[in-house]
Amino acid sequence: MIELFYNIDLSIFYFFNQTISTPVLDRFFSTITNVNNWYIAYIILLSILFFKGGKRGKIASLGIILLIVFSDQISHNIIKEAFARVRPCNSLPDVITPLGCTGSYSFPSNHAVNNFAAAMFFSILYPNLRWILFITASLVALSRVYLGLHYPSDIIAGALIGAAFGYIFTWLQLKFEKRFVKVRNNSFENEEK
Repeated sequence: MIELFYNIDLSIFYFFNQTISTPVLDRFFSTITNVNNWYIAYIILLSILFFKGGKRGKIASLGIILLIVFSDQISHNIIKEAFARVRPCNSLPDVITPLGCTGSYSFPSNHAVNNFAAAMFFSILYPNLRWILFITASLVALSRVYLGLHYPSDIIAGALIGAAFGYIFTWLQLKFEKRFVKVRNNSFENEEK
């Protein structure tokens, strides 16, 4: 059974890494996967959230920073070390790696963990942004497979772990808001009804 799942994982990996590989997609996925390309957007969005988002925005801007630090460290230092799965670019001979290959472990994808944590966190607090958040998180996660750095199962697990962390942090934020801060339009509670 494990071998069947691995073969499916490998087939999907090769589809994205080789079958659809083109120079245009190489540039696109190389750009969106690089966190350095997102810093200005992060600063602008956090500033808008902090200065224009009211009380919820101020709490959320701090909450997202804590969430990303937490999810990144747990994923990288605990889960990856426990599974110690070798990256496909280090274990398969014919992987296309437009960005090269790193020596760190593969499972789960930290890009997927962090982006899905943020997507879940903000999509509950700001439901109107749900589609753009999850589409962006999915494209960033998919870039890791396309670039030969992760297996599909790495990004699926990362997405699930990240979404769970995002949900927990949103729950904590809403509990904090309810106890200490009056915030209008509590979308999380409205969605649960």
